[in-house]
Amino acid sequence: MPEVTGAGAAPRTLAEALRARGDEGLAALLRARPDLLSPVPNDLTQLATRAGTRGSVVRALERLDRFALQTAEALAVAPDPAPYPVLLALLTGDEGDPEIEAALPGAVALLREQALVWGEDDRLRLVRTARELLAPSAQHPSPTGLGPTVAEATAGMSPGRVQEIIVTAGLTATHDPVSAVAALTELFTDRTRMGALLDEASPEALAVLDRLVWGPPYGEVTANPAPPVQWLRDRGLLLPVSARTMVLPREVALHLRGGRAQRAPEPVAPVVEAARDYRPQVVDSAAAGQAYAALATVEELLKSWDQGGPQVLRAGGMSVRDLKRTAAALDVSEQLAAFWVELCFGAGLLASDGEADERYAPTPAYDDWLDLPPAERWARLVAPWLMSTRVAGLVGGADAKGRTLAALGPDLDRAAAPEVRHRVLELLATLPPGAAADPETVFARMRWERPLRGAGQAGPPRPPQPTTDAEETAAPAPDPHTDLRSRLARWTLAEAELLGLTGRGALAGPARALLNLPLAEAAAPADHGGRVELSVAAGRAATLLAPLLPEAVDHVLLQADLTAVAPGPLRRPLADALAVLADVESKGGATVYRFTPGSVRRALDSGRSASDLHDFLTAHSRTPVPQPLAYLIDDVARKHGHLRIGAASAYVRCDDDTVLGEILADRRSAALGLRRLAPTVLAAQADPASLLDGLRAMGYAPAAESAEGDVLITRADAYRTPARTAPVPVPDGPPAPDATLLGAAVKAIRAGDRAATAVRKEPAAPAATGGLPRTSAAETLATVQAAAMTGSAVWIGYVNAEGAASQRVIAPVRVEGGFVTGYDHTADEVRTYPLHRITGVAELADDQV
Repeated sequence: MPEVTGAGAAPRTLAEALRARGDEGLAALLRARPDLLSPVPNDLTQLATRAGTRGSVVRALERLDRFALQTAEALAVAPDPAPYPVLLALLTGDEGDPEIEAALPGAVALLREQALVWGEDDRLRLVRTARELLAPSAQHPSPTGLGPTVAEATAGMSPGRVQEIIVTAGLTATHDPVSAVAALTELFTDRTRMGALLDEASPEALAVLDRLVWGPPYGEVTANPAPPVQWLRDRGLLLPVSARTMVLPREVALHLRGGRAQRAPEPVAPVVEAARDYRPQVVDSAAAGQAYAALATVEELLKSWDQGGPQVLRAGGMSVRDLKRTAAALDVSEQLAAFWVELCFGAGLLASDGEADERYAPTPAYDDWLDLPPAERWARLVAPWLMSTRVAGLVGGADAKGRTLAALGPDLDRAAAPEVRHRVLELLATLPPGAAADPETVFARMRWERPLRGAGQAGPPRPPQPTTDAEETAAPAPDPHTDLRSRLARWTLAEAELLGLTGRGALAGPARALLNLPLAEAAAPADHGGRVELSVAAGRAATLLAPLLPEAVDHVLLQADLTAVAPGPLRRPLADALAVLADVESKGGATVYRFTPGSVRRALDSGRSASDLHDFLTAHSRTPVPQPLAYLIDDVARKHGHLRIGAASAYVRCDDDTVLGEILADRRSAALGLRRLAPTVLAAQADPASLLDGLRAMGYAPAAESAEGDVLITRADAYRTPARTAPVPVPDGPPAPDATLLGAAVKAIRAGDRAATAVRKEPAAPAATGGLPRTSAAETLATVQAAAMTGSAVWIGYVNAEGAASQRVIAPVRVEGGFVTGYDHTADEVRTYPLHRITGVAELADDQV
């Protein structure tokens, strides 16, 4: 049986029940419902009032597991107050259930701890607001599928009609409707007599009851109902709600259900099962490969935006067209492209530049990130992902107004996302290392733990709407996989695999370190309040990942087909230089680079000479430089800068006038608006950049020059936004209080409650409006001086400098200079009060001194 709330008299209110708790009990309540702490209640009466408000109760119900919620739903349809055996019978039914009997004490204790239920075992009470949310009504059907009681359903019925029903049901007519309703209720709750009454029903009438018994309990009937429905209505087994709507009374439904309030109570949490088993080393290697691929993808994405990324929409975020281009550049789906973009944004590597023509671009933090070792770069990605409230999976969906949700847009935050990510990974950690979880069992466990979370509702879920006819079947139940929490769990599994937190569906060793979980064996999920700081855990995870990542190499293998093969990840200086000199042709275990005239010209534009390129390739290739590649470099270098382009509007000059003649004769140059100014100079109507691109498209290798005639060197400098901070996660309600705050809050509430409940003697003068004691200045001074000498406490009225009035219980220790100093029981500290601000004083009752 659950623990009794108090050893003395039974509590009459929730405040009295809280007053009977110890400090640990109050701390447990405030820890479970942190919204009650903002601000700290003055006393236990205020705490109880706040705990019964609708918003606070809804938040508490949303955090209940399925069986605790089912227990609260059963209490909502039980008599108020309900003895513990009645509650147990509603959950186990006539047959009994050992699992429910074992789990129910814990569920009741949880509801008591969270102040949703109070009272001793013989008088369990659900707080009024929770009962209003969970009890059945025509506007808000109960999740149990039960309808109103006989007394509630017959409240508006004429006395004569009630008498007709009880007579038809075989009962004796009474003189008043109250006794008639009581007699009908007694009949429906008597198993033997109720069984005899139903034995008289036809199979068709029993079939109607079967369709309504598990809910919805409402159904419409025609003006001339069928004989089976008429038989049920005449005996009160169906009661009218309106002219055409009937309801199955709660007592009748409970009899037909065998006493169960719930169709399928779930006292035990679903077990997360393993789908396949791998060696832990295989899992860690697969996860490391995914982690390295994630780093390469992020680098490729941000490098493609080095000169500025897509424009920011007026409403915020990327356009659909830009997302498609990004997906094509990364060779992934649009949904995956949205994930990588959001990952960079959440890690602070990507932001908008804030300019008039606002665009997205890498931040200065990206350059710092590139300088880190690969394992640390990975940790800088996964730690923000774990705590981020932004949900990339929502991209492409619609908001409440039907507008499409854009990547990097302002409406992608979901406060439940960090909790779901943590919990999914912790559930994977309950399996032995190397075991890949069956995803469906993970989703089932998540739905059991928080059945109301993420459902997009302001309160408990509503069951399917009533059928349109009492003889029709019930509407199908909604898909359990469409709620937000289930979708977040599904996305978490996919994203964890992409990031290398899991390998082949099993949790990897670095991920266990990130969650502060044991590495050698599976363990129960860690308490969120006991976690080490995330940055420390991320450092441990990076340390474990580092030996698993491929080691960077400092060489390539040059091929005769103008390609270079990198046999592994290249060291940073070599990778940056080769990215300018060649284009990436394919990626994988070995990256293939291709040398083209355009890529060689790009290297020459950055200020390198042909001899520099030859020396670079010779130094970093394990194979000789192929002759075709050497010829390609020399050929492009020979032509590079032969033509010069500057600003006139734009001009082309060349020492060889025949080359300029060829350009003028080429039809492709018509769009450039060229004309000869001198044998070695052409003027153009196009701007220098367009002219440069146009001539390069024609196969020439022009070089830009400055106003002084010097060749302009185009280095691979990257555009960066001003310094930006990573987006701050949206909080999911008030933060969980730490032990220090809990201790101080409990102490303050206790002190305020002692002051508020202290019994006072009648003041010498009647209290003025507002309840403050009123005494003369001389009487006030004499009373506090006497209290200081005797060490007793007194009750005072006090008005502070802002004019706010309050009542306090103080124990004066010194009275001098127009001030009284004493221990304030209300504030639980020593304070000093000016005597002229004390409105009056009264002694406490003798038993309170």
